[in-house]
Amino acid sequence: MFIIKIENLSRIYSPGTPFEVVSLDNLSLEIEEGEFFAVIGASGSGKTTLIQHFNGTLLPTCGKVQVCGIDLADKKRRRNLWRKVGLVFQQPGHQLFEETVFDDVAFGPRNLGLDRAAVGERVRESLRLVGLDPGAVGGLSPLTLSEGMRRRAAIAGVLAMRPEVLVLDEPAAGLDPRGREQLMECFERLRAGRKMTVVLVSHSMEDVARLAGRVAVLHRGRLLMEGSPREVFSRAGELRAAGLDVPAPAALMHMLRSAGRKVRTDVLTNAEAEEEIARLLSR
Repeated sequence: MFIIKIENLSRIYSPGTPFEVVSLDNLSLEIEEGEFFAVIGASGSGKTTLIQHFNGTLLPTCGKVQVCGIDLADKKRRRNLWRKVGLVFQQPGHQLFEETVFDDVAFGPRNLGLDRAAVGERVRESLRLVGLDPGAVGGLSPLTLSEGMRRRAAIAGVLAMRPEVLVLDEPAAGLDPRGREQLMECFERLRAGRKMTVVLVSHSMEDVARLAGRVAVLHRGRLLMEGSPREVFSRAGELRAAGLDVPAPAALMHMLRSAGRKVRTDVLTNAEAEEEIARLLSR
């Protein structure tokens, strides 16, 4: 069952003027309920423009977008998308505006009309999910937090809404490797445990290869390719022509293949690469 369905979507900025820019060009895509879906592409490929249609921040210039059974053309019904779709922007610290971290994370649940106890429960749960101690940071001003902690607090505010779809635009940028890994594991746990649909925009091919069930590659506003990480990253030449790379283990295998070694080029993880190298050395 598809939770997001896009048909012939085009998004044109300043149409009919000398400043006209086609950001998305006749793009069609379907995302299944409960899957971990990744969107990759070089800067300017249309990734951020695409995902801003998922919660109605942007509307199509032409084409059709349906999210959680709601057609964006239906003005009355799309007002409820904020309850169903949580969008974390590239700079989520800009989403923080309350005096304390607790109040910021509580903003959404309070607007849902939840009572004080339920709001507090959601705030504490969401802060713990992103690796923040509610007792330590809840009373602090968001302005006093480090960039990484502000990013986590902003994500907690989105998670507190318990959305059906979680849309993440470079959510781990600026975090240290361990923090990045912990946050990505959190998103996967949410997807598996709550049957939440997760849409990830990322420049980390390793994260995409490890977590995504399917990957869409955008290039100049069009859908260049779509498939499993193994299918997509096996097409290294096409990806590099579009300004992208492949995960480090796959890149190593492609280098060995170019040197005349008979190795698989569809490996995604370090463990798979180690197995392939061991097999090569044992010949």
